[in-house]
Amino acid sequence: MPIMGLFGSSKQPAGPSKSEEYEFLPSAESDEAEREPKAIETSALRHPSFMGHSYPEGISERSSSESSASSSTPVPSRAPSPGPLFTPSRSSSSPSEGDGEPNSPLLGNVGRYTSHRNIGRRWWNLGTEPHRRRRRDARLPWAIKKGLRRVVRHPFFPRQPLTIIFALLCFTVFAISLTLFLMYILNPDKEPLPWRAYCSIPPPTTLSPHLRAAPLYPYIDPISEPEPQSFPPDDLDSLPPAGVFLGVFSMDSGFERRMLIRTTWAGHPRSRNGAGAGDDGKGTSRTLVRFILGQPRKGWERRIQTEMEMYNDIVILPSPENMNSGKTHAYFTWAASNAWVPPLYFDTSSSLNVSYTDQTSPPPPLAPHDSHFAWKERASGHPKAWVRPDYIAKVDDDAFVMLAELEARMRVELHAKGQVPYGTPESLTGFSQLRMDISKGNITGSIDSNDAPATSSSLRKRDTQDPLVYWGYLVKSRFMAGELYGLSWSLVNWVSTDPVVKTLTKGAEDKQTAKWMRLHPRANEIRWATDRCWIYDHPRSGTVYSHGFLFPSEVSRVKRAFLSALQKASQDALGDTPSPATIGQNIPSSSSWAYSSVSTFGVRYTEPVQAMTLAESVEALVEGSDMSKFHEGNALSLQHIWEHREGRISRYKNKRVGGTIVVHFIKKHMWFLETALAFLESDDYSESEKSQVSRPDHVGLSAVWTDTSVFKSNSTL
Repeated sequence: MPIMGLFGSSKQPAGPSKSEEYEFLPSAESDEAEREPKAIETSALRHPSFMGHSYPEGISERSSSESSASSSTPVPSRAPSPGPLFTPSRSSSSPSEGDGEPNSPLLGNVGRYTSHRNIGRRWWNLGTEPHRRRRRDARLPWAIKKGLRRVVRHPFFPRQPLTIIFALLCFTVFAISLTLFLMYILNPDKEPLPWRAYCSIPPPTTLSPHLRAAPLYPYIDPISEPEPQSFPPDDLDSLPPAGVFLGVFSMDSGFERRMLIRTTWAGHPRSRNGAGAGDDGKGTSRTLVRFILGQPRKGWERRIQTEMEMYNDIVILPSPENMNSGKTHAYFTWAASNAWVPPLYFDTSSSLNVSYTDQTSPPPPLAPHDSHFAWKERASGHPKAWVRPDYIAKVDDDAFVMLAELEARMRVELHAKGQVPYGTPESLTGFSQLRMDISKGNITGSIDSNDAPATSSSLRKRDTQDPLVYWGYLVKSRFMAGELYGLSWSLVNWVSTDPVVKTLTKGAEDKQTAKWMRLHPRANEIRWATDRCWIYDHPRSGTVYSHGFLFPSEVSRVKRAFLSALQKASQDALGDTPSPATIGQNIPSSSSWAYSSVSTFGVRYTEPVQAMTLAESVEALVEGSDMSKFHEGNALSLQHIWEHREGRISRYKNKRVGGTIVVHFIKKHMWFLETALAFLESDDYSESEKSQVSRPDHVGLSAVWTDTSVFKSNSTL
């Protein structure tokens, strides 16, 4: 029947048959209806609001009896309509639509509500997962949304721009505070180190740390002599100079720092000769300084190539530029094949018989800051062949090195006897997985703690004569600090070829180097030589390693001030039953051990007074100097203190070496120049010392510095 015919006819259309009634339901509804109680009346299906639609006005619902009668009238069969026949109406329902009707979801909220449970899933939901499974899967996102909704709806949640900015500010302050707190908790260096104790007592035994007995208290080891032997020894100049190849770790963009090094400590006469008249550079005649770089970046290649052509002092490693990803191992590997130093240019009373004496090479191009002996030899037209270095050392470019001091320490260790005799095989207990190549005369296989000690027949005879020295600043008896350390040639040659070491190149490079030393087949024979008194950070850096520029005269005063306390503590430590209480009474406090007249840990450095000249401000950076202790209202004037300062000869106690080796953590060029002025450009004599020397009845410079400075260390106790 046409749709318009429904509106044009006054006759009530025949009701649909029972089978036609169910055609309005989806097939899934039939299954659902079979499980429901059969309480839904047929009249409900013909309700005006069935499926959410109402009939137009003029078409009313007949009684149930009329519907039953009309249902018997045959109606032509037709396909069910895919949608509602009439436009939904939002008008109110008939007044009779709540009277006597069953309480069914189909009838609740007529015209607005239809139950999904009774009607079934819509056609667009067919084929999806069951509702219950979807509900379980969506439980976590729903809980998160619910939690976020509660937070956002909280009365204190910021909604206005000002409150949002204030909340972000509070969160930033909290994050920064938490970060600083964690950094403080995880930082192992929370207190300044007792550098005065390091300078007042002899250095720890040069045996490997794992072979030493633990000290009874943290800062000092027991001493057996009334006073430590001073450096240098009397026979230093009778020993042949050590061949030192010093690699300065730099990078392609560090041109300014390389120029500062070239024009200061790499070639300055006072750095190479020592204090006073020095030795004319004989000690450092075999010391070479070269800059070690990784592969430069694309934009820096031509600049680095030009610099190499100009100065002949740059080494490019076949590895990318890095700090802790294998650069140190690449450097030692390169040095094992390509490092050469000048030979001995003069005879000495003693010599060192080592296995690498026979290895020679033609002289390479010289750098402007090389020894004048090498330049003189080249100018003669008959230069000698160069030889292997005794040491391969590594230093950072933020360190200031006194070459004469470095070579003197390494020379003494090179010729030292009596610590662990060279060529004396010892047990390899405590070291495992030591693999050596038998073709090189070394041990093959894995060595456990229960294995037998090595015998001399398992090693090459000449190799056992080579010194095994690991030199540097010992940190917590575990490794040599990365600012400067050196390995004897035999150790470098082993590091470059050992297959186990090649797998241990990533990580903190100074700690990795110490790990290599513990894996050496003769690890018990390696001398861990350390010098913690003369290696420190710049006084302006404010680190735990920082104090003023140090000279031998100040260290002598520190030793005298602490001598009685050290001697008493040593006697208690060597006794049968040392008392902690007694030891504590005889040892000065930790603040006294770490006291500095120049810097304070955690406090930014400021000059004593503002009206200082450049020379006076550099003098104020010298540890223990009267200028470093000057303050406003002092009875003495700046001019008087400047005239009565110590000269270079007095500070070195009439010796050419024995003072600062390395000043580290120089992060600014101004700090670098201050260090150069303090160590390279100071006067040999001050004004007051010159007047003392000119007097016919002078008592000598040693009495001058003693009388003018003896109160300085006593004032800190």
